[in-house]
This record gives sequence, C-alpha cells and structure tokens, in this order.
Amino acid sequence: MTTQPNTGPDSAAQDMSPAEIQAVIDRILSKETPARKAAPAAGEPTSVLGKAQAISRLDEEHSNYDGDQQDLEERHALRRTAGLSTELEDVTEVEYRQLRLERVVLAGLWTEGTLADAENSLRELAALAETAGSEVLDGIVQRRAKPDPGTFLGSGKAQELKDIVMSTGADTVVVDAELAPSQRRSLEDIVKVKVIDRTALILDIFAQHAKSREGKAQVELAQLEYLLPRLRGWGDSMSRQAGGQVGGAGAGMGSRGPGETKIELDRRRIRTRMAKLRREIAAMKPARETKRANRRRNAVPSVAIAGYTNAGKSSLLNRLTDAGVLVENALFATLDPTVRKAETADGLGYTLADTVGFVRSLPTQLVEAFRSTLEEVADADLILHVVDVSHPDPEGQIAAVRKVFSEVDARKVPEIIVLNKADAADPFVIERLKQREPRHVVVSARTGEGIPELLKAISEGIPRPSVKLELMIPYNRGDLLSKLHETDAEILSLDHEEAGTRAVVMVREGFAAELDSFISND
Repeated sequence: MTTQPNTGPDSAAQDMSPAEIQAVIDRILSKETPARKAAPAAGEPTSVLGKAQAISRLDEEHSNYDGDQQDLEERHALRRTAGLSTELEDVTEVEYRQLRLERVVLAGLWTEGTLADAENSLRELAALAETAGSEVLDGIVQRRAKPDPGTFLGSGKAQELKDIVMSTGADTVVVDAELAPSQRRSLEDIVKVKVIDRTALILDIFAQHAKSREGKAQVELAQLEYLLPRLRGWGDSMSRQAGGQVGGAGAGMGSRGPGETKIELDRRRIRTRMAKLRREIAAMKPARETKRANRRRNAVPSVAIAGYTNAGKSSLLNRLTDAGVLVENALFATLDPTVRKAETADGLGYTLADTVGFVRSLPTQLVEAFRSTLEEVADADLILHVVDVSHPDPEGQIAAVRKVFSEVDARKVPEIIVLNKADAADPFVIERLKQREPRHVVVSARTGEGIPELLKAISEGIPRPSVKLELMIPYNRGDLLSKLHETDAEILSLDHEEAGTRAVVMVREGFAAELDSFISND
C-alpha cells in the first residue's frame, strides 16, 4: 500500500517549528481587525467604525501659548499601547512594561432623531473609550422604539453582538446608555465578556484625570453612588454571617437570627465612605467661597469658560492669559478649575475661570459631585460658551451644555458663543451657527484667529464701573491714584495741576464711598 504525500496546508504546518507556529499566532492576534464596509440594509444594525469624530484631527495639538506641558508628558508616560502583551519574558522588563489596550465593541440604540444623530453619539462613545485607554474594534447601532427591559438590545441582537465579540477578539462591550443592573448582568451572560455602560466609562476617565484633592474626592463620591445599587455577590457572599463559638459553621450559638450577608456589609461600608466624602467636600467648599467673596468684595468681574469637552477651553485660556494649563486632544483632559487674572485693553481687570467640560447625558452623579466646581459658572458675570465648530454636530453640543447650565442655575448669566477651531471647520457650518446665535465670536485658539474680537466682546460684556466722579487728589495721596490705576476704576482723563491731580473716573459704587472727600466742587 502506497502512502500519498500530504501536500495540503497541514503539511506546511507540520514543517514549521513550534517557535514559528507561535510567531504566526501572535501576529494574527495582534493584527488590527479590518473595518466592515458593507452598507446596511434598511432596519439592519449600522456599523460605526474608524477614528472617533469627537476628537479633532489637527496636525498640531499645541500652540506657543500652551507652555511646556509637563503634566501632559507625565500622563503620556503611563499610556497603554496597542500590540503589546501583558506577559513578561524577562525580569528586566518589569520597570518598562506597558499594558495592552482593552479591545472593545460598542453598542447603541437609535430610538429617536436621525441616523446621523445616533452615529455621532456612538462615535463620541468611541472617543470616550479611546480616552479611557481602549482600542475600538467595532460598533453597531440598532433601530428600536425603546430599550429591551431584559438585555437592552433584545435577545436576538445580543446574540449578534456576541458573534461580533467572538470574531473580533474583543474583551469588553461598551453600551451607549446607562444600563440597569439587571440589564448589565443579562447582557454579560450572553456575550460572555465584561459589559460596561456610558456612565461607568465617563467615571473611569474622571478617575484617571483627577489631580486635586477636591477633584479626587468628587470623582470617588460619584463612583460610589454609581456602584452602590450595582453590587453583586456570589456563593459565600450571599450567605449569612455567623459568629460566637461556631464561626462560619452555620449552627449553634451565635448563628441565630437573620444575620447579615457580606453584600450588606459592603453596602454599609460604601455608605459610610460616601458620608465621609460628603463631609470632606463640604469642608473644602468654604475655601472656594472665600475666594469668590474676595472677588465680589473687590468688585472684580468674573468670566467663566464653559462648553463641551474637547471644545478647546483650556487652549483658549492659555491663549488669553498664558496660563500654561494642560492641553490634550482627548475628552475630559482637564477636570480641576483654573482661575487666572486678565485685563481689558483699557486696564479693567477681571478673572477667567476654566471649568470642567460637559457631554451628552452627563451622569447625574457627576453633576451633583461637581456642583461646587460648577458654581464657578453660575456665579460668573459672563460665560464664554466654547463650541467646537469642526464637530459633526455642534448644535447638539450647544443643547447639551445649556441643559447642564439649567441644572446649575446658570441660564440667567449673559453668554457669548465662541465658535472655536474655525481653522479646521466647514465655512458653511460656521455661517449656519452665526445665523442661529446672534451673540457670537469666531476664533481659533490654535492659530489666534478672532482673538482680538473675543477680547473686545469680553470687554463689552463684563460689568463696568457705573459712577462718574471728578476728583482732586493731593500729591501726598499717591495710594489713591495707584488704586485708580488698578482694577476698581476706569480713568477717563488725568490733569496734573498745582493743587494736585484732577481725575475724571468711572468707579464702582463701593469704591465711590471712599472718594467722597476728594470730589472736586469746581
């Protein structure tokens, strides 16, 4: 009997050494999954892939006004990278290892609005996932009147999502909504990988980027509020605690009565920690209020820079004041508010405050935890509402930010729409927004375009001194003249005469009382 030689692919595999076979496997596993390009039929799930549109595609991320950006270098030093294994081959790699990016699949529902709105929401979710340190492999949008109460997507689409997870090799599913605890458990049981929702993803980004003591406490409080109703227990975690002589035997003295499960103990610890965090945040609030009271007492106008995340608020603050705060082309890059002093062209002083960015469906836990920070917006005399006009849906950004303004009682504050990133935007979109928003300024924080017009708008928008006085200030009261040159007054004219300096000024009411004895009667 003659044996025919095996010339198929199995023969080639048999000729390979174990090292060569392992190299092929590693190469396949590390290869990026190609995007599906087939157009979906009507009513079918829509695949949303590619670089997230919520992150700008600017060639240069920083301008000369952003400073050294040392904080950004520190953040990038710990960034995860794609294509690397978490397994160490040599002990010398311990100090230099990098973690592999999580590979995620996105899932969202299209319940209202247009398909473009649903796709933009999913692209924003992709940007959030990339900011959190993940690699987005695939994404689907399902047309559905309302979420399924069991699995959010429905059993059929959940099974289809499982197939996508298996084919792409993903290890996480991110859902573009806030899931009920039961929905999350049911979906995890089907797809067999970790499932997180939009709220958990945003909280994770905040936990990574919080730097100040107050910011870390606010983020931890928001995370615990989210975690409390989502605690789960397995096995012994659900059993009653026994004490006394029997320990955990479950019989005899010490085990009588209803007892308490471990999950109940965990809930009590979380509530205790939340109460402590609330006390700490409340104790930090007077320091912030004292600073605001000093500005109010000195009648210093305040301008708050607010807007959607990654709209360019920190870049604008750097351009206007040389603040040098961290700037990164990512969502929620800066969380801690920064206040800087600035002056108008005629010497009137005011403060500029950079605030935390907003996003669609901003978790209520964050709004409550960051309420003391968001009060900077509500207490401002003028809001610079920064909008990224290069974004696919700038009108949606404006609506989302104004919704948060309403929640923190800031809608009554005068507002200037700052159409930022004009150098990367479609001129038609800019004209559309200019027609919609009568009080606007078109700028580019990166190139400096429109900055003089913005400074002029700020000068006209902040409260100015309203009391006009003609003063005769003796030469031995140079302190008053110096104070007039500071932030409390607007000097219209100065004449040096024999008896002193005659000044025509506009001052605020509180300062006018100090100048009564120097009012000229001539």
